[in-house]
Parts: sequence; structure tokens; C-alpha cells
Amino acid sequence: MAEDQLDQSRLESYLAQNVPQIGRLNKLEKFSDGQSNPTYLVDASAGQFVLRRQPPGELLKSAHAVDREFRVIEALRKSAVPVAQAIHLCLERDVIGSLFYLMSYEVGRIFWDPSLPGLTNAERGAIYSEMNRVLAALHDVDVEAVGLADFGRPGSYFERQVSRWSGQYRATEIEPIPAMDRLIEWLPQNLPPDDGKVSLIHGDFRIDNIIFDPRHPRAKAVLDWELSTLGHPYADLAYQCMQWRMARDCVIPGLGDTDRVALGIPSEQDYVTQYCERRGLDGIPDWNFYLVFGFFRFAAILQGVLKRALDGNASSQKAFDYGALAPVLAQQAQELID
Repeated sequence: MAEDQLDQSRLESYLAQNVPQIGRLNKLEKFSDGQSNPTYLVDASAGQFVLRRQPPGELLKSAHAVDREFRVIEALRKSAVPVAQAIHLCLERDVIGSLFYLMSYEVGRIFWDPSLPGLTNAERGAIYSEMNRVLAALHDVDVEAVGLADFGRPGSYFERQVSRWSGQYRATEIEPIPAMDRLIEWLPQNLPPDDGKVSLIHGDFRIDNIIFDPRHPRAKAVLDWELSTLGHPYADLAYQCMQWRMARDCVIPGLGDTDRVALGIPSEQDYVTQYCERRGLDGIPDWNFYLVFGFFRFAAILQGVLKRALDGNASSQKAFDYGALAPVLAQQAQELID
């Protein structure tokens, strides 16, 4: 695929001049997973690092903002939110054809299946509790203190997001998805009152975007900050809770047909309650809206993945499978409306 064709000699020359601490570049290996920004394992004489770049080709406005990713992980380095170490941001597109950045390579466990096969019930409960802790810590970050007060527009988050993702979906629409048409009409008419809550949000917070310690249920680094911004914290929480409702045999496995009690995994309600307790909240009104919005937004994102695949700019061979999930998610959102 096109994004695999990096000019390694140009990259090596650039890194030698601008990031000499990593030493000599030995090898680049692209990670097979990830549907947005191509990501590579960099083997260098000083150790292993990770390079994350924008995909090649024409990009949608505000998409694939690796410079924003770099800024947020750099800002969070001393916070209660675990992140990789930000090393270097390259804004010169002519080095490898797009913006890119380097960060530390964190060794640990990534759980692709949210049912956590192979773990004990106690271990599963501890992993979910740690995810909940990290999400609450993220939403409690003092954005002014970490230098991110201008990282997004405060207020009217859902109104702006519905407009944005409706536009992104229309720009990547291939064939009509009736459920998406209905959501685009329903969401603006059912916006909850703006409660003024503003937090730093991840935008893609789910279990497979977290590296855990190899031996303990402790998060080492939250990954993939491309969609992070200042926004409403309940968008992150509802987005993660979609996984409780998605099917287990989905290309992105869910917990919808899993006996969570038997596995020691909290129910959606218990997970939300834990989050509220950690943040001192009495509860979350309009929860159904936030879930509908989450399914809609994710469907729009995956529609973009499919369009890039058809255009030859996908970041993974699985892009067509992910894209096929868009109408499924839209249908789940429609069922929540009904």
C-alpha cells in the first residue's frame, strides 16, 4: 500500500540531524493494526521507538492531526493519565511526504478482546477498574495547568460534533445508509441542554487503545490521541460503553452477547456508576442520547476508513471490514432511538 513506501534514507538523514539521541536507524516495521494514522516500530541503535505519521493522499479537513496528538501526549507527561514519552515532531512534509512524530515504545499488553480471555475474574475486574480510573483522571485534568486551554472550543460540543460528523459522513458517503440519514435528522432535534461541562477528551477511548503493564493491571500508556480535543466528558464514556453493546463476533469485538457477570466484568450501569463515584457525580441524565451520538460518530469515522480504502490510502488491510461496520453501528443507534 502507498503509505508503506517511506524513503528510509531521507528519514535517516533527517533523524540524524534532528533527533541524534535515538542513534542510527536500523529498521522500520509497520504495525498491522490501526485504521487512521500509519504507525511504525523504529529500531535504532539507542533502542526502539514509535513513528506515527499522517496517511498520504488528500485528507479531510482537520483529520489525521498528528501534531495535535504530539501536543497532547507531551502536555500529559506529568499528569495522572499514562502516556508515551513525546520525543520529536516533524512539520516538514517533504521528509517522508507527511507530518510525523516520534514517541517512546512502551512494552506491555494490549487486549484486543474486551472479554479478556485467559485472565481470572479478579484480573478482569481490575483491568476494567483501571480503565475507569484513567478515563476519570483524563476528564479531571486541569487543561489550563497543562497548557491545553486552547485545545478546542468550549461549549455546544454535541451541536458542533453532530454538524462536523454529518459533514464528514456526507463527504465520504459511497451509497445511502438510511439509518445514517435518520440519525443526521434526529440528533440536532434532540440535543440535551448544554450543561457547561468541558474536559480534555480522548475521542477513541477503548480497551485496545491502552497498553497495560505485562504483569499488573496498570495502564502504561493510552494510545491514539488523534481525535482528542476539549469537549464533553460523557462523549468519551458513552463511546467506550458502546463496546458493551456491540456483538462479540464483530470486527471490533464487543460484549453484547457475553455473560459479563460470569467473567467478573462490570455491567454498563456499574461501569458508569464507578465513573460517577470517581468524579463526584450524582448520575448522568440523557444517557441514551450520548449512546446514540457515539454510535453515529463511530459509524461516520468508519465510513471514512472505507472511503480511504477505496481510494487506495487505507492504513490496514482490514479497512474494508471496518468500513462494513458503519451501517451496523448506524442501525444500533436507530434502535436506541426507537
